[in-house]
Amino acid sequence: MTKSLISVAGFDPSAGAGVLLDLRVFAHHGFHGAAALTAVTAQNTQAVRGMQALPASLVLKQFEVLAADLHIAGIKVGMLGGGSGLRALRLILERTRNIPRVIDPVFRSSSGFWLLDKKSIPDYLAAVKGKASLLTPNIPEAELILGSKIRDVVEMKSAACRITELTGIPCLLKGGHRRDEGYKITDVFTDGRRCVLYSHNKIRKDVHGTGCFLSSTAVAYLAEGYPPEQACRRAVEETVRAVARSRTVGRGRPIIAVSSVRPTARR
Repeated sequence: MTKSLISVAGFDPSAGAGVLLDLRVFAHHGFHGAAALTAVTAQNTQAVRGMQALPASLVLKQFEVLAADLHIAGIKVGMLGGGSGLRALRLILERTRNIPRVIDPVFRSSSGFWLLDKKSIPDYLAAVKGKASLLTPNIPEAELILGSKIRDVVEMKSAACRITELTGIPCLLKGGHRRDEGYKITDVFTDGRRCVLYSHNKIRKDVHGTGCFLSSTAVAYLAEGYPPEQACRRAVEETVRAVARSRTVGRGRPIIAVSSVRPTARR
């Protein structure tokens, strides 16, 4: 039976992020991709203009019927679209303890549209605590989680450790939003025991969907059997290549052309 990866995330009609991007990544890595939609957005490559969350009962039902049919090898969780989906998320995570689960905590769009009510963040953290293999916040998301600013790599390391301590989940803190990184970007991984830095050249392109791409790539490598540190390294390397090869399809930000990105070679 073909192994499947499931995206629990929102629908981006531009196909630059959300479940449509996740499914392309899953197929690129040789998995069947399926999805449980959490919300539908009205957006393009320029901005998010509207969003409607689906009922939590429907999100959970989508997952249940998929789980009854498919051989699920891993789950990626992205945008929930509202606090009402937290119960469904908690139940999905509790029922899949034996497979990789990667959570990309999407709170706000790059254009400034709130995709999860800020007051729901503490409940979000409670719902996921100890129930995932990897958490992949960017710096603005980490600042919302911790309630403090992150200005340099030293503070990134401290923040990643604090998030892992707070959630009980290994953390890959993405550094692309730092404004003072110069020609380099540093991402920080910690599992609570050690801290690993992944540094790479900065590509000066503002690309839509990079967080979705990285988290869905990470769950694919975890499902292939790679330990978290290696899965994160490979996902970061693949994301760098994806950003370099992104393409413009509309009047806004470039999007990732998954078919042009080769999976990281085995070593």
